[in-house]
Amino acid sequence: MSLISINPTTNEKISEISELSAEHIQAKLTIADATYQMWRETNFTERATKMKRLAEVLRTNTQKYGKIMTREMGKPLTAARAEVEKCAWVCEYYAENAEKFLSPESTESDASESFVRFDPIGPVLAVMPWNFPFWQVYRFAAPAVMAGNVGLLKHASNVQGCATMIEESFALAGFAEGIFQNLAIGSSAVESIIRDPRVAAVTLTGSEYAGRKVAEVAGDEIKKVVLELGGSDPFIVLADADVARAAETAATARFQNCGQSCIAAKRFIVVESVATQFIALFKIATEKLIVGDPMDEETKIGPMVNEKSLIEIYEQIQVSLKKGARLILGGQKINAENLPSSCHNGFFFAPTILADVKPGMPAYDQETFGPVAAIITVHDEAEAIRVANDTPFGLGSSLWTNDREKAKKIASQIKAGSVFINGLVKSDPRLPFGGTKKSGIGRELSGYGIREFVNIKTVWIQ
Repeated sequence: MSLISINPTTNEKISEISELSAEHIQAKLTIADATYQMWRETNFTERATKMKRLAEVLRTNTQKYGKIMTREMGKPLTAARAEVEKCAWVCEYYAENAEKFLSPESTESDASESFVRFDPIGPVLAVMPWNFPFWQVYRFAAPAVMAGNVGLLKHASNVQGCATMIEESFALAGFAEGIFQNLAIGSSAVESIIRDPRVAAVTLTGSEYAGRKVAEVAGDEIKKVVLELGGSDPFIVLADADVARAAETAATARFQNCGQSCIAAKRFIVVESVATQFIALFKIATEKLIVGDPMDEETKIGPMVNEKSLIEIYEQIQVSLKKGARLILGGQKINAENLPSSCHNGFFFAPTILADVKPGMPAYDQETFGPVAAIITVHDEAEAIRVANDTPFGLGSSLWTNDREKAKKIASQIKAGSVFINGLVKSDPRLPFGGTKKSGIGRELSGYGIREFVNIKTVWIQ
């Protein structure tokens, strides 16, 4: 089979490549295993030197890598360049901090000496999505490689150009061939790779369905798995919030990356005393966002990734409207006459705001992976917390209030992997990232993330 990439701005084919054969996959696994045996013996100074070079490679090629992202999945070029810069940051962060995070820890016991050490475990398979095609990969690869492991990438079929560039960046930084390899494969080849005894663990960022399948195989093999899955993040606006700032931030929190983000704010839970004001200001802020050719420096919202996604988001909106939701803005595919000529065949959908959203509507019950915001009006703080937790997901959350102590108390009651108070949810190399419930298991980033793929080993000496 072939892996095909379609430019979502123009609906034109960018590339079509053949999947690796079983023989080629085995050859790459052999290289990964042999390289790991060498790499695990290197010291942190040697690893950090190459990782810092990798950051330099990324910054040198920011425009080149940004453009391939924009062409393959439609991210505005300004956001794509920022994504490359963030990848350089995570490389530098782990180059500077990995040794500290993984230094042996002395512990008192009945031994003469006892301590915990953190050893690498081997090749790790990363199954990655298209929506942040560089960042999702580097936030796995930087800590894994600095820990002494090697990486194998199964990227989404439509961003194989990005996958090739990522593999190239490691080579340009001076890493040996087997430290990080791209596997041009489809989903059907993933199971056999997980089951290969040379592969030590697997990490996946993607849908709940994909996570279940990968976790099932990894569980059967008794192998470590980290999953970062879907989200239906609440954005809670309490009566004492700075409503104007919340509404301005809400437009970015929902519509960046055309709303195609697991940690995007999706359910806007607003106390009724400020709901009218919030809706009006949110609408104004959203209308300011420029939709158009993602290669244009002024564009804030590009196309959806493909026609299938566009149809799905339209159907979720239509069913929600039939069930009583109120359309504030958008709701339709953007007509060609309202777009630049370069975008006439693209998958552009108008930024959409729905109000009066209630249980039983797709906009309330399901993850909406596109440019649609669902506003849910609640009576008070207690109901806001209940609604925030009324979801099978638990990735991130945002809370807006001017009472810091109250915010800290509420943060303990929200069932999510993160609570951002008076700010939008984002990933940061310095902070652990991951979810609860059906949003996944395990953590990425910070000192917690780098310890996911190591053997936490007790050493007891008498």
